[in-house]
Amino acid sequence: MPTKVLRCGQGVKRARCSVLKRCYAEIIGTFALVFAGTGAIIIDEVSGGAITHVGIALTFGLMVLAMIYTLGDISGAHLNPAVTIGFWAARRLPGRDVLPYVGSQITGAMLASALLRLLFPENRLLGATLPAGSDWQSFILEGVLSFLLMLTILNVSIGAKEKGITAGIAVGAVITLEAMFAGPICGASMNPARSLAPALLSGHIEHLWIYAVAPPLGACAAMLACRCVREHGCCMKTQSAI
Repeated sequence: MPTKVLRCGQGVKRARCSVLKRCYAEIIGTFALVFAGTGAIIIDEVSGGAITHVGIALTFGLMVLAMIYTLGDISGAHLNPAVTIGFWAARRLPGRDVLPYVGSQITGAMLASALLRLLFPENRLLGATLPAGSDWQSFILEGVLSFLLMLTILNVSIGAKEKGITAGIAVGAVITLEAMFAGPICGASMNPARSLAPALLSGHIEHLWIYAVAPPLGACAAMLACRCVREHGCCMKTQSAI
């Protein structure tokens, strides 16, 4: 009996360690994404357009690509609450992991925006996502963009992880493409954490509901589409994220 108790305790300890490591990975990865992506927006404004819109789109896409290859085998490199919710809806991520992942992503994003506020105190928006047209125009755009992103992720991932040589390239390319054509209208956030942090720290929260609601809805719709085009049961069985 003592031996069994010891093994059980060790198993619990290993599980907790695994969850912590995945949360740390999500904090670091989301920090890198928001720091580089919104930092590119800020520096483009400060430098009078030296980076350009294309450069900003590439920064977001390339950073996601880099983080998938850096952290994908640890946490899946979700870096995005909408992606985490999409994996949960597809039953590829246990429900107990959703809040730790989302909390870690928001923490990483807040740390990045706080550092950018320290570095560029004169900047008014900190790279916040704001609609150029109507709120509903941006809402629909964000939902469709998130749908396409999550559909890609579901089809290049295994369980809740991004694996394989092409996963990072595919996901990074989709983010770059969507940011390039839709960014001037809606900001092409596709990521509630990326929008939440600069909005809160800059005080521009009037349009935050768009970027908090549309991406998770789009991600869940992608799960339904994946079921339509893939074999039966592709998004029905819970798969471990470890």
